[in-house]
This record gives sequence, C-alpha cells and structure tokens, in this order.
Amino acid sequence: MTEELKVTAFKDIVEKAGGRMVPFAGFLMPVQFTSINAEHETVRNGVGVFDVSHMGEFWVKGPNAAKFIQRITTNNVYDLVDGRVQYSCMPNGKGGIVDDLLVYRFKEDLYFLVVNASNIDKDYNWCVQHAAEFGIVPGKDLINASGEYCQLAIQGPLALKAMQKLTESSIEDMEYYHCRIITFAGIENAIFSTTGYTGSGGCEVYVKNEYAAKLWKAVFEAGAEYEIKPIGLGARDTLRLESGFCLYGNDIDDTTSPIEAGLGWITKMVDGNDFIDREKMEKMKAEGPARRLKGFVLEDKGIPRQHCEICNAAGEKIGEVTSGTMSPTLKIGLGMGYIANEYSKLGTEIFIKVRDKMLRAKVAKTPFWK
Repeated sequence: MTEELKVTAFKDIVEKAGGRMVPFAGFLMPVQFTSINAEHETVRNGVGVFDVSHMGEFWVKGPNAAKFIQRITTNNVYDLVDGRVQYSCMPNGKGGIVDDLLVYRFKEDLYFLVVNASNIDKDYNWCVQHAAEFGIVPGKDLINASGEYCQLAIQGPLALKAMQKLTESSIEDMEYYHCRIITFAGIENAIFSTTGYTGSGGCEVYVKNEYAAKLWKAVFEAGAEYEIKPIGLGARDTLRLESGFCLYGNDIDDTTSPIEAGLGWITKMVDGNDFIDREKMEKMKAEGPARRLKGFVLEDKGIPRQHCEICNAAGEKIGEVTSGTMSPTLKIGLGMGYIANEYSKLGTEIFIKVRDKMLRAKVAKTPFWK
C-alpha cells in the first residue's frame, strides 16, 4: 500500500500558477512552472519564489537548549548570538550524518532547527533519544512544529529589495545568515531569515499555515515590478549544484562523514564542543579521509548523472558521481562526487563514465558559476 503524499499549504496556489507537481520527500511538490533553465536564470538575475514548506522545523527551548544542540550538532553553537543562523549537521554515532540543518538562535534559551523534509521523523526521534541527558522534555522544550509552518524561499539579487516593501523592519541591509521575528506582509510573528540554498542571496519566510494565501499574494505583489516568478524544485537543484551545496540523500547521508564531504568547516574541534562522534572526526581529519567529495566539470560534451562511475586514465573506478547536471549558467556538464584522495586535487584529470563512454573531466572548485 502506497503511503499518501503530504501537501503544503500552498498546494492549490502553486497548481493554479502552473506548477507541474511530482512526488518529492513524501510530499507533492512543484518541479517546474515554465522551464528549469528559465527559472534558474530568474533566480540568478532577479527574484524567484520557492514553496519549501516541506522542510521540517523544531523548536528547542530552555536553559539547556544550547548544551543539547552542542551535543547533537558538529558546529559550535556558542559562536551564535541572538539573530544569527548557523549551518550544521547531526552526526549519527557511526561516523555518518543523520541530516544537515540550520540552527537559528533567537534568544539564549530559544532555538529553531530547520531540517530536511525526508528526515523529519528520523531527526526528531534522534533528538528525543538524546534529550533526556540535558533535561529537555519532548513536547515542552523540544517541539516538532513541522506541520504548523509554511515557508517561502524568496531568492535572487533583487529579493531583499522587493521584500522590504512588506515590513517596517530593516531587512534590505541584513547580512547573510541572520534572522528575526517580525511583522511581515501584515502577519505577526513571521520568522524572516537571510538564508537560502541557491547561492544568489535572498531570504526565507516562515508563517503559520493559515497565512499561506496572504503571504503568497503579498510576496508576488511586492515583487511584480521586478518580474518575480514562482520557481520549482528542478531549478532549486541546478542552482544549489552550481553553488556546490550538498543535497542530503545524494551527496551526504548516514554513510558519509562530514570530513569526507568537505564539511570540516562546520565540524568545530574547539574546547567544550563534545559533539557525538568527535573522536572519530578528529581521527579522520588527522589521518585524512580515503575519499573526498569534490566538484568536477566536463571537458567533453555530456551530462553526468548520479551513480555514474568516476575513473582514472586507465579506466579504473576511483569514485562515483553523487550529483550532476548540465549547468544552465555555464552551459557545460558539471557535478560532485566522492573521489579517491589521490585524485582529488584541483585540476586533476578524471573521467566520467556516461553510457559506456569515458568523458574527460577535471576536478574543479566550487561554486562553479562564480
């Protein structure tokens, strides 16, 4: 028996706007409205809007909230001050990753965790498993609010300029990875953050589900003069891949270490950060991983796809593609994959096996498009 797909509070609105709906992470979501390339360009050069209400949200409250988050995530939560956001990941106790997430700090005793849609139940259960140690009571101090919120990611270089019309709070000059609780589009207690997964700047706005229609209408009215458009998950994927951002389930998962994945920058080996798997991560960092997640660009024509083999000049397998696409910006095939350490240096020639053809490629730095 197939499990029924969940829908977001914007489902009817995005369908009416022309969204082609597909199953994604247990939800029915719009993959595109016009074409992926056109939507990609809209976000790179102007402003586009994604329904990302499928993401999960947990509140963590109380005097031990920071200690608890410090234990279950690899980044240093004590680097945060009120109004800041941090990218992090949850180690799984076996050297792998439960999920990657955003940690919002609103007050010393009030945090907001944003997790991937496909992992909501898994992540919450993992949090509950470690909560008692810190006196965190599920349902009181740890709240799964995923079903209460809808979320729009308003992305692109013109996003903040357009959205400034909808609030008296000064948002246009907010730096990257900052957050506030504000009145937005006449909706009180909206969570507003200068975050996103496109590499083109912008913001994300969370409101309670009952305000979905009001938020959508206001956002599109405010952005009309900037030719704002709805954007689907297809362009979300090409945008994040051009920027070299990991996608859980493709580039990172329960079998990949953050050190292998190039996420050492969110794995903080500082005093007082006794996160789960710290010893394993320190050992891997010191010894060097056997494989590394690296970006690559094709020099031959073709499109790399997930699970394509990465080979050396002798045709021996040295890795596997985790994400790949034809770049709408650069008009070349590019991707990311785990590559044996000795072939992971920038500029190294590698070969991507696509339909039995060996396509020449080279290891490249990310973001690819800048």
